[in-house]
Amino acid sequence: MPKANLSIASKNYGSWSLRGWLLCKMSGIDFEEQPVSTDDPSTRAELLLLSPSFLVPCLTHNALKIWDTLAIAEYLNEINPGAGLYPSDQAQRTHCRSICGEMHSGFSNLRSALPMNIKAHFPGFKAWAGARADIDRIATIWLECFASYRGPYLFGERACAADAMYAPICSRFLTYDVTLSDAAADYCRTMMRHPYMKEWIAAAKLEPDELEELDVEF
Repeated sequence: MPKANLSIASKNYGSWSLRGWLLCKMSGIDFEEQPVSTDDPSTRAELLLLSPSFLVPCLTHNALKIWDTLAIAEYLNEINPGAGLYPSDQAQRTHCRSICGEMHSGFSNLRSALPMNIKAHFPGFKAWAGARADIDRIATIWLECFASYRGPYLFGERACAADAMYAPICSRFLTYDVTLSDAAADYCRTMMRHPYMKEWIAAAKLEPDELEELDVEF
């Protein structure tokens, strides 16, 4: 029997669910997925960015319930620091936590203008100025990481918590045909080829549930 349960929303639309799921996979924890129906009002509100709190994903382990994505990352790092969710070097670890925190609390313009939708593709999509500023800031974060740690992931040769936090952004950039620098585009391709991302994407494409509000023709 799995020792942990992770509640997740839609795999096609649930960016926070993807982050929590990737963190669990990267940590090596034995867990079972617990899907939450998109018909649930609170889950639907989160997916549509109408809720100020994110209660999905939620990890249940050893009678503990952890429902914030950063809290999940910290908990998983505590129980298995050898998994490498955070870099071993203190300076790098501090940098990693900082950009994870920025993803967690920021980029609201991008979230609302480019909601995650793995199955969709909008060629030539025009992002408005507020979203473009978020896109530029994310690209700057990535390029600074590549300059410091040499890639192919944000903190070197192994994917970590930062990559889990920015993975849904890679998906969004492809969905909405966002123009990127060569280095940023290469990173998106690297993340989309990651075995865990390929597993999630395959499941998302088979998912029958839809949110009509996020399937409009832009």
